[in-house]
Amino acid sequence: MAALVCVLATGATAQQSLNEPLSAIEWLSRSVEPALRTEPATSENAVAPQVTVTPLDRPSRDTVGLLPSNVTGLPRTIWSASNETTLVDLVRAEQVEALPAIQEFLKVLMLAEADAPLGAGSDDALFLARIDKLLDLGALEPAKALIEQGKPDTPALFRRWFDVALLTGTEDSACQVMRNNPSVAPTYIARIFCLARSGDWTAAALTLNTHRVLGDITPQEESLMARFLDPELFEGAPPLTPPQRVSPLMFRMHEAIGEGLITANLPLAFAHADLRSTTAWKAQLEAAERLARHGALSENVLQKNYTARIPAASGGIWDRAAAIQRFDVAMTARDPGAMSASLPAAWSAMKEARTEVQFAKLYGAALHDLPLTDTAALIAFEIGLLSPDYEIIAIQTADRGYDPFLIAIARGTPQEVRVTTPTALAIQSAFNGATPPPVLQSLINDGKLGEALLRTVALFNQGYAGDLRALTDALALLRIVGLEDVARRAALQLMILDRPA
Repeated sequence: MAALVCVLATGATAQQSLNEPLSAIEWLSRSVEPALRTEPATSENAVAPQVTVTPLDRPSRDTVGLLPSNVTGLPRTIWSASNETTLVDLVRAEQVEALPAIQEFLKVLMLAEADAPLGAGSDDALFLARIDKLLDLGALEPAKALIEQGKPDTPALFRRWFDVALLTGTEDSACQVMRNNPSVAPTYIARIFCLARSGDWTAAALTLNTHRVLGDITPQEESLMARFLDPELFEGAPPLTPPQRVSPLMFRMHEAIGEGLITANLPLAFAHADLRSTTAWKAQLEAAERLARHGALSENVLQKNYTARIPAASGGIWDRAAAIQRFDVAMTARDPGAMSASLPAAWSAMKEARTEVQFAKLYGAALHDLPLTDTAALIAFEIGLLSPDYEIIAIQTADRGYDPFLIAIARGTPQEVRVTTPTALAIQSAFNGATPPPVLQSLINDGKLGEALLRTVALFNQGYAGDLRALTDALALLRIVGLEDVARRAALQLMILDRPA
């Protein structure tokens, strides 16, 4: 119960490491936030300034979503009985590092169509928190689609839309919107960037000089923008010191002046920039693996990256690519002997990259019932249980001597198998009549299902980290509200995937 109290109080299962990449809230570009002045601005002409007007009675965008109830299986009322401030705090506190089933479910919650919570206003606080969590998870395309569904016509939304555009190489269209709709209130550095992107270098240089004199641009921004506008002037000059906080706009300008920044230590969303064809293949592979292990890249794109070229060297990521290529050739040829020979190395590569679930989505069903060697068949069994077809595969392999507890989880009956390990006992208890903690049950009874689910995600992550009572409580709640698939997949992944919590 103490563990539950901790989760309910903080909404988080653990504090972030100091070495962990920044969250979206911390790295979101300030490139389109209104500039702040310490004194009133003056004007040298009578032209009226652009003013952003937000109707006080405008409906909250908190209701906007991409997934309707018939897709999510969740009612539209998941947020409506909870206070918006509470929900925002819980969303922001959710961990990015989690088992794939939990990551996927968190994205479903962020993308769900739902009625607005209590206290929702025109500031769209929950909507923005949901977008920021998707950005934290590296889910740029869903975040972009959600923003566009809500219409990026406020500074807060446009800022996020502009950042996504910069990271996906579509900033020209965002700049065009900025020029056509000044009410989104871009700051000077973004305005200068977009002037240059449109080819108006003279206006960009003039604007830079004007706002440098006015003190509206920091020395670091001035140095970066000056090199961006006139790189030849700085030939032979030492590289700029990388900024402590890298925004997507700074990232793109550093790239443009030939001083690109490494994305490995930047927030996950920046890895998308390395997927472009102009990036070296090794960087593309590293970015693809990083995104895939967080569920931010489809299995098909991951496989396309692995098989794009012949590995140029050996060791590390090159060996993983080579192993996947050998297995893919065997699968294409439908050669059981070659598949049996190449599957162990391919599976080992996927475990090393922590992309097992993506591999299972690609090959889990296809590997089922092939005449493989005993070693390869056992691997294929585990892969199948990590695939969407886990229950079918469990039923059809029940008499082959494989792990009966894994088969029982996949069938939703782990309580029927004798187990002794603490983790297995905790999972078994959740499927054997355990009830959710009274505090969470009370939230459900009060109609606060979404709040209960957010707290359950945090509770499961605490269980994943070793608190087995929290694990039982989280799985029990998922099952009692009808999220049986999420509970089974999370339990299977917890038992099969060899990962540090």
